[in-house]
Amino acid sequence: MYKLIRIFKAVVVAAILMLSLPLSSQNARQIEAWITTADRSSLFEKQEQRIPFAGSSRGGGYPIIVDDRQAFQEVDGFGFAMTEGSAFHLHRMSAAERSKVLRELFTTDGINVSYVRLSLGASDLNNFVYSYNDLPEGETDFEMKKFSLSHDLDDVIPVMKEVLAINPKIKILASPWSAPAWMKTNNKVKGGALRKDCYDAYALYFVKYVEAMKQQGIPIDAITVQNEPLNKNNTPSMPYFMQEHAEFVKNHLGPAFRKAGLATKIIIFDHNCDRPDYPLSILADSTIAQYVDGSGFHHYGGDISSMSMVHAARPDKNIYFTEQMVVERPGSSEIRIAEQVKRLVVGVMRNWSRNLILWNFAADKLNDPHTDDGGCSMCQGAITIDGDAVTRNLAYYVVAHASRHVPPGSFRIASTDAFDMAVSFTEDEERREVKRTTFVKHANELPNVAFRTPEGKIVLIVANDSWSTASFKVQHNGLTANIRLAQGSVGTYIW
Repeated sequence: MYKLIRIFKAVVVAAILMLSLPLSSQNARQIEAWITTADRSSLFEKQEQRIPFAGSSRGGGYPIIVDDRQAFQEVDGFGFAMTEGSAFHLHRMSAAERSKVLRELFTTDGINVSYVRLSLGASDLNNFVYSYNDLPEGETDFEMKKFSLSHDLDDVIPVMKEVLAINPKIKILASPWSAPAWMKTNNKVKGGALRKDCYDAYALYFVKYVEAMKQQGIPIDAITVQNEPLNKNNTPSMPYFMQEHAEFVKNHLGPAFRKAGLATKIIIFDHNCDRPDYPLSILADSTIAQYVDGSGFHHYGGDISSMSMVHAARPDKNIYFTEQMVVERPGSSEIRIAEQVKRLVVGVMRNWSRNLILWNFAADKLNDPHTDDGGCSMCQGAITIDGDAVTRNLAYYVVAHASRHVPPGSFRIASTDAFDMAVSFTEDEERREVKRTTFVKHANELPNVAFRTPEGKIVLIVANDSWSTASFKVQHNGLTANIRLAQGSVGTYIW
């Protein structure tokens, strides 16, 4: 009887202590879930019921153990490219509807996009090709006296001013597709190389751009030296050999930024994961390395782990993920989100990137505009704009699962990966009171990545890329939650 009284007292005390905790502490023991299902029955929707943590778990399998004592890279943000084509469509919406969609994209009440990529001059998703110093054939302007933001003033800059009015803290990256044609060996916007006698002029071109955008109230946090320097097939485009890329940064761009007192970061490479040797060869020069903040990657080729290879070789330099096209068939009854979240959100962030930028914000129903002879005709926007009507596409939901709940200043933290060692803890078959433990080679967890936000919340993103509903466990600080996630679905879990 005395033992029962002690147990009763302990339970009462525990209940009183629980009730005396602030609401935030109690909620920390429950998980809020935002789910996208493959059949589109739920599209990044907050679930009504919270998932409780408990002192014990049920069922077999190994838990996803989240350990916020192990922190990795800081997060700069998630977002899309604001191409001239994107801005063109947004700027032609009615003011009220444009404001509505921009607030949905850039506020915490919406999906909280926090990173934007601009093209420094035209990209291949433009109505037409232009630079900020276009001249008649035979003319030159080495001192950039005729530099002008020109056509960016039509749509890109007005839309970006509206974006910054909504969220002035977003980070902006700018990338060139080509130098002005008069600076190139073929005098064309497609292909060709930067003329050696134009290296200083082109460095000044970058300086003028950053300064001119600042005057417009648009701070450029970082630039990449060249979009896809190994691709000569886009219109516009301008390939660099690695040695040319290195020489331009070392003797021209880096010194020009330093002389102008610019804090804008310089990011090299900005191309696929099949060539980690390219940025590493450039960074091997210590003079160049002093000017370079990090390396940018796309994932149209190679393995995403190449970013970890570059990080392992140069942990003093940052990794950025600067572009990836994500498309789906319009009107599809299924959204194949799990494989894209696995590849991009989970894969990119587990391989040391500080950001994730998808390509691009907006297009129309025909994926227009794009340039001829090398413009991307299949590049669907995260949203499709038809007048004032807006359709949200696959890329929108891929980014939303990270951007809304993982703000800048968050840190990626440790969580059990599929190929991590797991600990098997079982009862002895003959003596139930005896426990047996052993290491298991693969945990076989669902693809996942975890973060700690500046407010101290834990965010776990899980993709069920299997063919069946998954029951899995999440363990944090000794407590375990039991979760079910339908096949092909993605969950963002917050506590």
